[in-house]
Amino acid sequence: MASPPPAEPSTQRRQFLGRLPLPESRYLADALRTETVGGILLLIAAVTALIWANSWPHAYESVLDHTIGPSALHLNLSLETWANDGLLSIFFFVAGIELKREFVAGELRNPSAAALPVVAAVSGVALPAIVFAVANSGSGGHPGGWAIPTATDIAFALGVLAVVGSHLPSALRAFLLTLAVVDDLIAILIIAVFYSSGIKFWALGLSLAGLVLFWLLHRRGVHGWYLFVPLAFVIWALMHESGVHATVAGVAMGLLLRCHREEGEEQSPGEHIEHLVRPLSAGVAVPIFALFAAGVTISLSAIHDVFTQAMPLGIVLGLLVGKTLGIFGGTWLAARFTRAELNPQLSWADLFAVSTVAGIGFTVSLLISELAFPHDLVLADRAKAAVLIGSLLCAVVATVLLKLRNRHYRQLCEEEDRDSDGDGIPDVYQQDVPHPPQQPQPGRA
Repeated sequence: MASPPPAEPSTQRRQFLGRLPLPESRYLADALRTETVGGILLLIAAVTALIWANSWPHAYESVLDHTIGPSALHLNLSLETWANDGLLSIFFFVAGIELKREFVAGELRNPSAAALPVVAAVSGVALPAIVFAVANSGSGGHPGGWAIPTATDIAFALGVLAVVGSHLPSALRAFLLTLAVVDDLIAILIIAVFYSSGIKFWALGLSLAGLVLFWLLHRRGVHGWYLFVPLAFVIWALMHESGVHATVAGVAMGLLLRCHREEGEEQSPGEHIEHLVRPLSAGVAVPIFALFAAGVTISLSAIHDVFTQAMPLGIVLGLLVGKTLGIFGGTWLAARFTRAELNPQLSWADLFAVSTVAGIGFTVSLLISELAFPHDLVLADRAKAAVLIGSLLCAVVATVLLKLRNRHYRQLCEEEDRDSDGDGIPDVYQQDVPHPPQQPQPGRA
C-alpha cells in the first residue's frame, strides 16, 4: 500500500482583529460596559472641574489644598494628593488585575497574538515621547515633560465611543482594551523609574514585605476583605512613605492575584475581585480624580500659549500625531513581519480610527503633568490644558473617522449579536459547528 504524500506546509496566516471566543467576548462586554459608564462619568467630572475652576477659582483651589489624614503617620495630605496617590491606586490595582488576566487567559497568553497589541503599545508610547522631545529640543523647551503624552485613557476613550461609536465591533474594542492594559503597565513603570525620588529603603522594604504577605495569604486561600483591605492600606502607606509613587503598590497587588481558574471555579479570585472593584474604580475613583485634576484655567491667552509654546505644543502633537501614527504604524509593521492577515470585514482605515481614539490621554497624562513639574504650578496647569486640548482634538478627529464607517459597523454588530433561535448564543458562534449526522429512519435503506 502506497504511503500518503507528505503534507504540504500550512500557509494559513493568523487573522488579526478576528472574532473573539465567546467566553472572552462576554467578559469583554461586561468590562467595557462598566468602563463605558465610568467614561461618561469621567467626562461629566472633567466638565464640572473646568466650570468650577474657571467660575470660582479660589473655592476650587481651597478644596484642593484642604488637608486631611493622621499626621502621626505622615498622611496629613491634601485632597488633591489623596486623589493622585490614593484613588488612582485603585485604578492601577484594576489595571494590574487586567494585565495579569491578559497574560494568563487573554490575548497576551499567546506570544503570536500578543505581538501586535504589545508592539502597538510600545510604539504608541515611544513616538509621542520622541515628538515631544523634538518639539522641546530648543532653548525654550521643557524636556522633563516627555512622558505626558504617552498614556492612553481607556475610560475617556470608551466614554467617547459610547457617544459616537457605539457600534464599534468587539474585535476593535478588544484591541483597544488590550493596548490600554499594556499602556498602563508602561505608564506605571515610567512613574516608578523616572518620577520617584528620595527613596527611603526601610519603608520600601517593609512595603515589599507586605506584598509578600499579601501574596502568601492569597495563595493559601485565605479570604476576608477585613484582612486584605487593612493590609493593602498598610502596603500603600509604606510605599507612599518610601518615595516611590504610591500607585505602584496598587498595580503590584493586582499582579499578585491569581487569575487562572482551577477545577470547579466559575471565576478565578482575580476575576471575582476585579468584578467587585472595577465599578468603584471606574465610577468613583477616576471621576473624583478628574474633578480634582482637570480644573485648569481656560482662556484665549491660555489656548494661545498651548499652540505657541514648545512644551504644551509638544503634548498636543504627541497625543494627536505621535499616538496615532505610533500605534497605527507599529501595528501595520508588526502585522507585515508576523504575516498576520487583517479580518476581511475590517480595513486598515478602521485601525487608524481606533489609533486616533487611543490618542485620548487624560487620567495618567494629568497625573504625570503634576509629577513632571512639581514645583512649577504654571507649567503644570499649562501641561494639563494641553492634555485636555490634545485629547479633545483626538476625540473630534476620531468622531469624524468613525462616523464615516458607522453604517458598516452597525451591520457587523447586528451580525455579532443576532440570536435567531433564542438560545443565548449568537448565531456566528454556531454557524461553523458541524451538525450531528442524521440517524437512519426505520424502514429506510
